[in-house]
Amino acid sequence: MSATPQKNRATRRVLAAVAGLTTAGALVAAMPAGAHDRGSGHGHPSRTVDVQLLSFNDLHGNLEPPAGSAGTVSETQADGTVKSVPAGGVEYLATSLRTARKGNPYSVTAAGGDMVGASPLLSGLFHDEPTIEALNGLDLDVTAVGNHEFDEGATELARLQNGGCHPVEGCYEKGKKFKGADFPYLAANVTEEKTGKPVLKPYTVWKKNGVKIGFIGVTLEGTPNIVTANGVKGLKFHDEIETVNKYAKELDRKGVKSIVALIHEGGAPASASYNYDCDSPGAGDGISGPIVDIAKGITPKVDALVTGHTHQAYVCTVPDPSGKPRMVTSASSFGKVYTDTTLTYDRRTKDIVRTSVKSANHVVSRDQAKAADMTALIARWNTLAAPIAGRPQGFISADINGRGSTAPEKPLGNLIADAQLEGLAPADKGGAVVAFMNPGGIRSDLVYAASGGEGDGVVTYGEAFTVQPFTNMMNVVDLTGAQLVTALQQQVSGSNAASPKILQVSKGLTYTLDLTKSGAERVVADTIRLNGEAIDPAKTYRVAMNEFLAGGGDGFAALGQGTNKLVGASDLDLFNAYLAAHSTADAPLAPPATDRITIVQ
Repeated sequence: MSATPQKNRATRRVLAAVAGLTTAGALVAAMPAGAHDRGSGHGHPSRTVDVQLLSFNDLHGNLEPPAGSAGTVSETQADGTVKSVPAGGVEYLATSLRTARKGNPYSVTAAGGDMVGASPLLSGLFHDEPTIEALNGLDLDVTAVGNHEFDEGATELARLQNGGCHPVEGCYEKGKKFKGADFPYLAANVTEEKTGKPVLKPYTVWKKNGVKIGFIGVTLEGTPNIVTANGVKGLKFHDEIETVNKYAKELDRKGVKSIVALIHEGGAPASASYNYDCDSPGAGDGISGPIVDIAKGITPKVDALVTGHTHQAYVCTVPDPSGKPRMVTSASSFGKVYTDTTLTYDRRTKDIVRTSVKSANHVVSRDQAKAADMTALIARWNTLAAPIAGRPQGFISADINGRGSTAPEKPLGNLIADAQLEGLAPADKGGAVVAFMNPGGIRSDLVYAASGGEGDGVVTYGEAFTVQPFTNMMNVVDLTGAQLVTALQQQVSGSNAASPKILQVSKGLTYTLDLTKSGAERVVADTIRLNGEAIDPAKTYRVAMNEFLAGGGDGFAALGQGTNKLVGASDLDLFNAYLAAHSTADAPLAPPATDRITIVQ
């Protein structure tokens, strides 16, 4: 979801000038004309054409089906019960998209950002080249950038677009040079500080037999708050509404009247089921979150909004500024869902007939045939990754839920925080007395069932990497007790008031979270204890956290005020060391209890 730190490899290069980057031009699908025109029956194209828009978002390099609860979607049954359906994996996504395109000569495929970044080892180990290659194979026509596209900085994003081997690690396959994306990445609201120019194309126009649809791509304006500083160095992020409206006007002037906005920002539907009727009239129904106000502010020139970032599935109508309903969609995450939208294009006005726009989300089910080309792609990269990915790191007795847990305190969050505290408590390693982990940085569950040939209960390097794929360096800093209390209050106030971000805390720290209260009051200050003792506002504490939090990320300004910083090992190294020290095949690690935060609801 939001709020995820970012890969901070020592190999990252200094941001280079990225003005005027070239991208693939407008993409033209060569298919027979008129096959889906609403025909007059006399061989002449009719006035309207149905254009199929297929879309998805937040793939995050999940080429293989995601494991555990991260690989399921909720589906409401006819009797009102909710069923969990296994979904996702590019072998199935490819089949779903190819099946959907059949009989639709006017079909365009678009994405809402975060295609890469926070990726499992199979893609992350190779700087997400495997995912770009897979997206090329899926015939993706266009995508917006998301916040994660900036995880390794604008220079690396430019390489993913334009091709070329990694500047430090080189080419991964002998005799093969990375070709880059054959679809344009759109970044209309991201400019260079020095020149004011967009770092990538702001929009592209898809054309087919005289039918023209413009796509404008933006990421959330708040990207700098959820990516570490190195990733966004030298860049400026602008207001989503103003940017989309500016380029919609420009497209309109160029005669492009049909426009789709790809926006890496989203909302929360009232139900987590992908097939929820978002427009049902019941009290509390519909959608909330940042995308609602954005949708209400975007010019009526834009005909549909493809969104993302919140990892939710929804198909909703939100009124545009003139009061007319307009489709706003999102397709969950990790390739588990895709959206199929019908846009009726009027050849005379060159615009979309908004009243006939239809849209639905569909599960990428795993009971369909796998796409052979994607199976081969996964096998090829798995062969390269295997020597590293399959190494055992430790043993667990049951699933330890992180991403899949909806509770404020997550078993895997406690395990990660404990690993960080243990690794950084020795005096020569920083002398930490407490550790904090941001919830958005936990990217999956630790799953008991074997992912390969390692056997049940064995945690491999690949599985540990999938949980913490950012290779964030750990920091230990001095904070006062007062700053510690403020940081805990910032979980539920300020920019986190509407959508709390509950830090995962190491053992020894306890407090009460009273959700019946509002804002900072939800953290009951006089219940905060460290090893049984009340926090002394004037005392100095050594606090361990990843560099993202130590930079004040996720709205935790108080954590960014630390002094006497010591940089330690990476989060992943500490996690793996803890697994090795605390588990054997005969004595596996059990899921930690979640009894550090007392919740009042």
